[in-house]
Amino acid sequence: MSTLWAYFWPCIAAGILAGGIGGLYGFRRKRRVPLIIAALVSIAAAMVWHGPLGGAQRFAATVERETREALNYYELPTVTARLHRAPLTRRLVLAGGQRLDDWQRGELVRLFSQVPGVSRATWSPSDPGLPLILEAAIAAILGWLGGLVIAYLLELRRRYNAQWTW
Repeated sequence: MSTLWAYFWPCIAAGILAGGIGGLYGFRRKRRVPLIIAALVSIAAAMVWHGPLGGAQRFAATVERETREALNYYELPTVTARLHRAPLTRRLVLAGGQRLDDWQRGELVRLFSQVPGVSRATWSPSDPGLPLILEAAIAAILGWLGGLVIAYLLELRRRYNAQWTW
């Protein structure tokens, strides 16, 4: 499971679509308001995907299921692994495993930091990291910028072709 395809692709696609439409309208009319509205629409689409459409919960459930399967494979039933909540982040918090020594704890952190979708694994819930909804908004803005580039190139092509009146 790639984080890009499991969670971020709808945010990027909404940003490209909003940026493209807003850019076509804004560049043609030479106004900034459609560009700002398109940016706000792309961020709103990312937030709707995160919350009401359940993208974040599906992502969290998938990551936690994969980590539980890995813990079962390594025969560590006393260790639990959950993504940091309130707000939801991609940091994995490990708990339990009182009979593990420092080397085993360090190796579990190293192994579970490599799970797709996890930014870091740790044994302490402090320093939660960047919230997932903020990462979604950043992905939407990057998509919006991509849509603006596409719209700008289309507008340049239209202006270049407008000079020819055969």
